[in-house]
Amino acid sequence: MSLATGAEVIVENVSKSFGRISALREVSLRAGPGEAVSIAGRSGSGKTTLLALIGGLEQPDAGQIMIDGRAIWKEPRPAQARREVVGFVFQRHLLLGALSARANVEVPLIGAGVHRSERRRRALSLLEEVGLAGRADHLPSELSGGESQRVAVARALANEPRLLLADEPTGALDSKTSERVLDLLFRLRDQLGMTLVVVSYDTAVSARADCTITLTDGTIDSANVMLSRQ
Repeated sequence: MSLATGAEVIVENVSKSFGRISALREVSLRAGPGEAVSIAGRSGSGKTTLLALIGGLEQPDAGQIMIDGRAIWKEPRPAQARREVVGFVFQRHLLLGALSARANVEVPLIGAGVHRSERRRRALSLLEEVGLAGRADHLPSELSGGESQRVAVARALANEPRLLLADEPTGALDSKTSERVLDLLFRLRDQLGMTLVVVSYDTAVSARADCTITLTDGTIDSANVMLSRQ
């Protein structure tokens, strides 16, 4: 599996509200190509909203978000633009219960117009990469929580994203499985060169990231910005 240099992420003075609830207020951050950024904070601090905005799933009320100089949500075909650059690992993995692990990994490739034989080849290769080659034909109900999350990681990598966004990828896992999933994410980041943005309260994520920011009530806590690597 080959991958171009990771995407640059620039968030400038972004605000977002839902009705009377202010989720984010003038948030700014930058992730350089290939960098790993951890976003920490208590529940309700705006972490998931920020991730959705970066990935173009939501539109900011103010400010701008640029992925390699492009505002995904402003593109004529935002879904296509997102598919070309971004991969998502959701907190609850969101696998389709009626589909096998292999078929779940193939789903984003269908929208990209990838031929059936190539979809199968790529899905099996990714499942082997995440250590699940022998579970390709199993349904999500036949997989453990950790296995399902690894299938979700494989699915997120199917379109060879230059930016991987992960929302609490270890939130529902035990400590041993959490460590394995984090090992996988950061190993693939190092191998593939993609930019990685992870929302997590897990200090193990902060310890591995290049930079950690903490959100407090929708704003960046400037006293809690940590550089993990020099």
